[in-house]
Amino acid sequence: MLRFFRSLRQRLLTENKFSQYLQYAVGKILFFLLLFSVLGCASPETFDILIKNGQILDGSGGEPYQGDVGINGDKIVAIGDLSEAKGKMEIDARGLVVSPGFIDLHTHLDPILELSDCESHVRQGVTTALGGPDGSSPWPFGHYLDSLAQIGVGMNVAYLIGHNTVRRNVMGLDNRAPTAQELSDMKDQIAQAMQEGAFGISTGLKYLPGTFSNVNEVIELSKVASARGGIYTSHLREEGLGLLESVREAIVISKEADIPVVLTHHKVVGKPMWGKSEITLSMVDSARSSGLDIKIDQYPYNASYTGIGILIPSWARAGGNEAFRQRISDPALRDSVKAGIVFNLINDRGGADLNRVQFAKVAWMPDLEGKTLGYWCQLQGLEPTMENGADLVIEAQLNGGASCVFHAMDEADVERIMKHPQTMIASDGRLVKPGMGHPHPRWYGTFPRVLGHYVREKKTISLPEAIYKMTQFPAMTMGLQDRGLLREEMKADIVIFNPNTVTDKATFENPHQYPEGISWVIINGQLSVARGEFQALKAGRVLRK
Repeated sequence: MLRFFRSLRQRLLTENKFSQYLQYAVGKILFFLLLFSVLGCASPETFDILIKNGQILDGSGGEPYQGDVGINGDKIVAIGDLSEAKGKMEIDARGLVVSPGFIDLHTHLDPILELSDCESHVRQGVTTALGGPDGSSPWPFGHYLDSLAQIGVGMNVAYLIGHNTVRRNVMGLDNRAPTAQELSDMKDQIAQAMQEGAFGISTGLKYLPGTFSNVNEVIELSKVASARGGIYTSHLREEGLGLLESVREAIVISKEADIPVVLTHHKVVGKPMWGKSEITLSMVDSARSSGLDIKIDQYPYNASYTGIGILIPSWARAGGNEAFRQRISDPALRDSVKAGIVFNLINDRGGADLNRVQFAKVAWMPDLEGKTLGYWCQLQGLEPTMENGADLVIEAQLNGGASCVFHAMDEADVERIMKHPQTMIASDGRLVKPGMGHPHPRWYGTFPRVLGHYVREKKTISLPEAIYKMTQFPAMTMGLQDRGLLREEMKADIVIFNPNTVTDKATFENPHQYPEGISWVIINGQLSVARGEFQALKAGRVLRK
């Protein structure tokens, strides 16, 4: 700029020899420009939020480095040595790790209309969550997203369209293949949801009515999501004795529908199958080597959570609760149902011990929450046998069902899966607040547990690897271009935590406890957690693909 004005001055003086006044005027302009330039350089840059002196883990999996982060509005605008800069709000992150906000690929967001501030997730450092897992999603899809955007949300939320939801819309709980018209109607609903912002399709092939579908149905519906750039996440058809066949089915769906697949909350259930994660992980590697996009997500616990109905053979529940009640009234059918439950108690979720089945939410008998199936037997004056346990499972289902924690996984499988390079961390948690039932501790502690227990204490994976599995990796899986990394021009979703103290506090005995060691959570440039205290903001956004 100064060079331009000097050349202009010389040209004017050459072309206008008489103009001493012009020389004087141009000289004055140069003086003030120079003064402005000097003052501008001396004035420190100012940010809305300035994070200083942090150990930056940018989400890429690389080693940490010392640096500062400047935020304006909802974006990161500077990273590096910003020691001369100022911030309207300054955070001293000395001794703390600064990372991208955590992205939860498997979240049960069902209570979000009631718990729209999303505190139980935000306190874990989660800034973005993907809902609609296990085949269950909102419907009508676009209308629901519009409603969420209107009330506001505490974190960024996105959704998958659920196969079970669509099948129930079209076919109810019928145990049969769809007609051509029904399949066409399901395809139309999948297409509509994708058009309205779904990130892909989810299945719950262990649950009703997805369990009644065959692989061809799932492939045809997945093709609709694939054509619109979606992903496929699958609660496998079986996670116990049928695990290997179920992983193989997911790989076939990926190949035939040409769609990226996530084996969601991947685990090995039941003692007869413990150790088989070696095989399932090899299957993933083999499929990837053939060009298929197969990934995994996992929660860091050796117990699962779902409805007690998972212990009941699916055929017995076809048509809904009234049909189940009628079957149970037939002595011969009841014997068959009971035998199936006993089999599952021994070989699957029951873990061969009634005390491994722990009640979580029991609307018809809240005193059972936190207690076990074995305890209920004793309360009823029954011996804690598998047969008596099966009778009580039937009674629970007739009363309206119950949610349970199933302690039927082996820690060695948990760690082996976590170490795999294609595994991401996801909670399979539900939004919750203190006093709501007796939840799985993952609802409060998934991400801090990985950082504290599996990184710091057990050294199962490194800290940079853990952050990658929580940030950039799930962002890439979802196709998010502006989140998951600490880079200039990315959205300002940031977590600041103490690597020496971060820990989950929630336990199976006392789950309603928030984690410790997460000092700051920034969502879209707003402070959602400040100095460890939750701020009742709704800084999140409803994301549409």
